[in-house]
Amino acid sequence: MRHGNKLNHLGRKSAHRKAMISNMACSLIEHKRITTTVAKAKALRVFVEPLLTKSKTDSTHSRRVVFSYLQNKDIVSELFREVAPKIADRNGGYTRIIRTGFRLGDNAETCLIELVDFNTLYTKEETKKTTRRSRRGGGAKANSVAESNSASIEEAVVVDSAEETVQSAAEETAVVEEAPVAEETAVVEEAPAAEETAIVEEAPAAEETSAVAETPAAEEIAEIPVAEESSEAENSDANDETSEASEEDPSKEA
Repeated sequence: MRHGNKLNHLGRKSAHRKAMISNMACSLIEHKRITTTVAKAKALRVFVEPLLTKSKTDSTHSRRVVFSYLQNKDIVSELFREVAPKIADRNGGYTRIIRTGFRLGDNAETCLIELVDFNTLYTKEETKKTTRRSRRGGGAKANSVAESNSASIEEAVVVDSAEETVQSAAEETAVVEEAPVAEETAVVEEAPAAEETAIVEEAPAAEETSAVAETPAAEEIAEIPVAEESSEAENSDANDETSEASEEDPSKEA
């Protein structure tokens, strides 16, 4: 019967148990986490946490006390140099046990024991909340001031946007006014000169030469007989009139 004896012997003699727990403590300090059974992890936690508390005071006495338990100079130096500054602000609970299921073979419950301050997944940076206390009735004033500030900011944004639109419209009009002038000057300077020179130089010469060379001969040939025919018709008309007059007035002739 145990009769109030809370020590777990772990199925080993005292010397074997002390050596095993000391070796597990050295492994935990070196690797910051180890995997073992739940019973051994609970026994290791009771063994190693007082040593971590002792390492907060870096003195020769503390180093000697810790060395009497761990029996490893390298692990003692690492504990006082690396681990102790990390756990300086913590007042206990330096280790964490995370259960990982049951082991094949003997079906023993296994777990992961680790140092709390060396796990970045579970640690959260503390954010200090700054609260300002004000007198009663100050909340409404603060709200009104905030609303007025937001309204002024919105008006300034609207004014800025309106100015930007005006500037963009002015730029567009300037572009519209400038572009056609260049196009018109190009049209006036380039197109008419070429077209006029082509018309003046090429067309009239060909038309005049053809008109001078071709038309007069045809017109002369067509106009001369017409003149002769007209003179003959006039002579015949005159003869007819004289003959008619002689027939009508024979007394006058006598």
